[in-house]
Amino acid sequence: MGGIGIGPRGRTDLSCFLRNPDVQFVAVADPQSDRRRLVKEMVDKHYQNSDCQTYHSFFEVLDREDIDAVLIATGDRWHTLASILAAKAGKDIYCEKPCSMTIAESRALADTIRRYGRIYQAGTQRRNIGNFIFAINLVHSGKLGKLHTVHANTLDPRTTKDWLPAEPEPPKDVCDWDLWLGPCPWRPFNQRYVNGGWRGFFDFHGGGILEWGSHTVDLCQWANQADDTAPIEYEPQGNHVHATYANGVKLIMRDTGWLGLGTCSVRFEGDEGWVETGDSGQVAVFPESLRSEMPVFTMAGTDPSTHIRDFLDCVKSRKQPASNASVVAQSHIACHAAYIAWQLGRKVRFDPVKEEFIGDEEANRLRSRALREPWHI
Repeated sequence: MGGIGIGPRGRTDLSCFLRNPDVQFVAVADPQSDRRRLVKEMVDKHYQNSDCQTYHSFFEVLDREDIDAVLIATGDRWHTLASILAAKAGKDIYCEKPCSMTIAESRALADTIRRYGRIYQAGTQRRNIGNFIFAINLVHSGKLGKLHTVHANTLDPRTTKDWLPAEPEPPKDVCDWDLWLGPCPWRPFNQRYVNGGWRGFFDFHGGGILEWGSHTVDLCQWANQADDTAPIEYEPQGNHVHATYANGVKLIMRDTGWLGLGTCSVRFEGDEGWVETGDSGQVAVFPESLRSEMPVFTMAGTDPSTHIRDFLDCVKSRKQPASNASVVAQSHIACHAAYIAWQLGRKVRFDPVKEEFIGDEEANRLRSRALREPWHI
């Protein structure tokens, strides 16, 4: 395996990969020298050697024929493009979320992974975490009655298009600012961006709905057995967005009113009961009689261990993993459509087959973003 853009979250993923004896991590590419160094030190310490190679350009990782799969943990701006280039280079891919910045990128990613026959796992690990699986199974078992509403914990949707003050650009071997920006519009260097402070800036970030919705809307899609579609109507309510599926189920994306069961909470309501859970592993259910079926959950929702094992097993079997590209394309499209409705401040109607807004050119223009040359999808 090799790594592309490995920062703090990427090193958490990497530590899980290294615990698997059937993985040999051999290389990392990053435009920032300090991050290359940290990963090399981590890998070399694990293997008790100095064999991990470091590269400035990720193309050097993709060109290596001895690398079967890559861990991509760049900032959001690079996720789709790096994944597509990796697939075209014949690599399997574990990519941190979110997997796309736009509706168009979501579709391009899923189509490319399918066309090149690669195994792709998005870093939406809650599909392999026990308490979330328990909640989903309660819905699918019919023990909550007919499902009518699903709730996804999201964050403040706001982003800014402002620039931070220009600072002297570092030498390219310390931080290649042009490569760091990648497909994003050019702006002057500021150290805050490359220290992880890029979130909240529109050019680099898909907003708070996507930030957590890539996890929680994804779980709501699964609960509603809607992995092959997306809601057909979206209406902003302050910082919340209410959506409706073709089958009548309501999807509520909100950042308030939760029971305090941890970050990335979800709630599923049927006409005979409900269940709510979050990253703490705690589960609240009604009726209380359902609690007798519930085991004790100890794995935090942020732990990618079982999700990474699922990916590795699928690399070997060539079966589709839990968070494959087709599944996450749809949940990301739902998040992007909700964010577009929020940006426009009005209800929008969406055709999930054509993946376009119905009779709404203003909304349709927001389905994609221009990429800076020479990058393209």
